[in-house]
Amino acid sequence: MLHAVIMAGGSGTRFWPASRHHRPKQLLGLASDKPLLRVTVDRILPLVPAERLWIVTTASTAEATRALLEDIAPNHILAEPTGRDTAACAAYAARVLLHHDPDAICLLLPADHVIADEERFRSAMAAGAAAVRKNGGLLTFGIKPTHPETGFGYLRLGERSFVQDQWAVHNLSRFVEKPDRETAEAYLADGNYLWNSGMFAWRATDLLAEVRRQLPILFDGIGAIGDALETPSEDEVLEEIYPHLPRTSVDFGIMEAARQCWTVPVDFDWSDVGSWPALADILASDDRGTVVRGRTVDLDSENSILVGDGVLVAAIGVSDLVVVATPDAVLVVPRDDAQRVKEVVDIIRERGWADVL
Repeated sequence: MLHAVIMAGGSGTRFWPASRHHRPKQLLGLASDKPLLRVTVDRILPLVPAERLWIVTTASTAEATRALLEDIAPNHILAEPTGRDTAACAAYAARVLLHHDPDAICLLLPADHVIADEERFRSAMAAGAAAVRKNGGLLTFGIKPTHPETGFGYLRLGERSFVQDQWAVHNLSRFVEKPDRETAEAYLADGNYLWNSGMFAWRATDLLAEVRRQLPILFDGIGAIGDALETPSEDEVLEEIYPHLPRTSVDFGIMEAARQCWTVPVDFDWSDVGSWPALADILASDDRGTVVRGRTVDLDSENSILVGDGVLVAAIGVSDLVVVATPDAVLVVPRDDAQRVKEVVDIIRERGWADVL
């Protein structure tokens, strides 16, 4: 049967000061009045029922996640003792799925994407799941680029192999790291590069077979955790083993050297909401290109993002700024430098100011 696993363990540091350790990005209503995780769940529910929906989050946010998703069984919200990147998350989820369903097909989806055409999204997900059910292998979904984006990784398309439910399925040639501007422009002109969406489909058995072949230490650790599922020692074994699992991504730890990789190019409007300026792509702005949220007064600002969360923000004639105010912290950064917010979070952590993390 088809299952969906939603990865909701990210910290969302680029959305500080709104995003915090106990309330990360996926629990914020950045794109609407609903938290991103709730929107992601609602988007997939017409395709995958709640009883086959799983959330992987961290122990620090598990309680808040269960409170937000009352329609998801509490034991379907899996709490990692600590984050170990997406390969461990994917392998852990696959092992849990096999415990409940030996024939499990898995969609692995991030919790923080914004997708406008939800019906087309579900059509692509269903096609990807059907493709791996019939043909095996590991499959990722690539977004057809609309501009030379330097903030995303890319996928290099291989030859077209077959069509599944009106969606072309290609061999995946390779993963490519985030490019500089010139390279991103060349990728766009080439036409054979896609944005790496971070969305995947596979049989749970196929994913674990690749983990066993490529990451045997991860496989052994996940195997021990799997053996303890629904036993009195489950929590103890998870706490003991999980923090020591290898830290690597699905992309480069598993898929890059997998024996069979597919990709489905998709063309629906998509954003991974990676930083504050991304809100300008998904929220309505005024005639000067400024996005205003919360308790905010704006007079003649241009191309800015202004957010007042508890504390009022008043801006007069500013340009190309991100200003975010919360009850205990204020961020002011040029729009083009907004990716550096993570550096600020690192410095705050080094200085021991945990009260604002």
